Amino acid sequence: MISRETPASFEPAIDYCVVKIPRFTFEKFPEVRDVLGISMKSVGETMAIGRTFKESLQKALCGLEIGHSGLDNKLDYRKIPGDKLMLRLKESNASRIFYIKYALQKGMDIDEIANITKIDPWFIDNIKQIAELEEEIKK
Repeated sequence: MISRETPASFEPAIDYCVVKIPRFTFEKFPEVRDVLGISMKSVGETMAIGRTFKESLQKALCGLEIGHSGLDNKLDYRKIPGDKLMLRLKESNASRIFYIKYALQKGMDIDEIANITKIDPWFIDNIKQIAELEEEIKK
């Protein structure tokens, strides 16, 4: 009992969010494009637990051990050509989540990205909030 009145099973202070992300090892096959098809099988996954979706997402991305410390920028979004950005958004690929962030940083609208990717705007909005906080911290 946390509040000493309500059992822990009903205490809202212990709510949490779990994010699982599959791990693909495209780096082992540099000649193969990292486009995901309907029969792609992951070599594993990472699972992260946090108080919010944003926290869990950041932890899970770090846990993939692919050289990212969460939803960081490995590329300078200003140098990504528009046609490459659109292609990476349209195709299901292992780095798509990072390209969603790059698209947001370039000023694309949440609904526009949702229409291209077919990903629920709620998830894209959470990625946008992470990107905005990152910019605020930089300032």
